[in-house]
Amino acid sequence: MMRPSNELPVVYLCREVVDFRKGINGLAVLVETVLCQDPFSEQLFVFCNRKRDKIKILYWEHSGFCLWQKRLEQARFKWPGKVENEVVSLTGQQLNWLLDGYDVMRLQPHEKLHYSSVL
Repeated sequence: MMRPSNELPVVYLCREVVDFRKGINGLAVLVETVLCQDPFSEQLFVFCNRKRDKIKILYWEHSGFCLWQKRLEQARFKWPGKVENEVVSLTGQQLNWLLDGYDVMRLQPHEKLHYSSVL
């Protein structure tokens, strides 16, 4: 089984839907123009189609690009909707949760509270 490592520090998601006829070259251009990132940075860049049943992951590995794809047969990916930026960053663990069907945008912990006294 091929899965991204949970130890990845940063994974970038393109929030906008992507035409899945795009291959490596087209997605690399989106990394530069839409995500404003370096496609050669050895980070993972994740894209989703309009129906939310396919994900493509593009990354640079030493001497060339790699493209990984997952297609769901019945379910849909829980893709981030309303966020301020075009780019959403996740950890490797969160990416695997997304691939497993979790809504990673709702897995937020409670706000950390700070008190100086109980009186």
